[in-house]
Amino acid sequence: MIQSMTGYGKADTSYGGKTIHAEIKSLNSKALDLQTRIAPAYREREMELRQLVAARLERGKVELTLWVTEQDTARQAATINAAAIGSYLDQIRRLSSEHGIALQDEARLWDTLLRLPEATTAPAAEELSEAEWEAAREAVLQAIGRLEEFRQQEGAALERKFRQNLDNIQQLLAQIEPYEQGRVRQIRQRLEERLAELRGVDYDKNRLEQELIYYIEKLDISEEKQRLANHLHYFRETMEQGSGQGKKLGFIAQEMGREINTTGSKSNQAEMQNIVVRMKDELEQIKEQVLNVM
Repeated sequence: MIQSMTGYGKADTSYGGKTIHAEIKSLNSKALDLQTRIAPAYREREMELRQLVAARLERGKVELTLWVTEQDTARQAATINAAAIGSYLDQIRRLSSEHGIALQDEARLWDTLLRLPEATTAPAAEELSEAEWEAAREAVLQAIGRLEEFRQQEGAALERKFRQNLDNIQQLLAQIEPYEQGRVRQIRQRLEERLAELRGVDYDKNRLEQELIYYIEKLDISEEKQRLANHLHYFRETMEQGSGQGKKLGFIAQEMGREINTTGSKSNQAEMQNIVVRMKDELEQIKEQVLNVM
């Protein structure tokens, strides 16, 4: 069964008072285009994460996000540097006294103090343990698995739509045959009527037959019909080969388009051309959606 390149997956896991979140989403792309947003604690393992994703997801514009929320908020809080704040405050008071500047708004003063360099210190970064990395890695694997499930569901819907389009093209192809058989007789009749209008002009009937045969051969679409039928069968057969057939299906759709276009150029009847237009519409729907197939 084919797979779609569109997908989404998310997973969470807990470790040592933390919740590790992994989110991954993908859109269609000619190759694997991976973008990552990784929490600082796990950036040293970014290359391993990229390899992990590349091994499971062949194509698509993929975005991986890995972040952490602390259950213990006290561990996340920055620490006020009392020595630095005290030094800044002493300097401000001394300068205010020396220059005669009144300190009236204490709220604004504290806001200013806390914005000064080294007024607060961020919590020390913990060294990434192997156990925590395994928990983060497991979250990423679960998210990838859910994205793959999403892709399979989307792929099944695409396959149903493709089969419907292929069936419609095949039915339309069969509708051409009655017009194809009747147009030979109409061409002969039209030529004979035109020649009959040329009074007093004698013509070689054997030469007329030869010219008529040549003209009909130029308009013959039996080869195009056969090749189109083969392409329809090959498209169905390729879908059954499973994932990773998107580019191949795109090439087959292009070949189908060539045969339909040639059939249209050889169709000298309005009814046949109308059928060809409807086949083109069905094929265009396939071409639009095949870009999203793995």
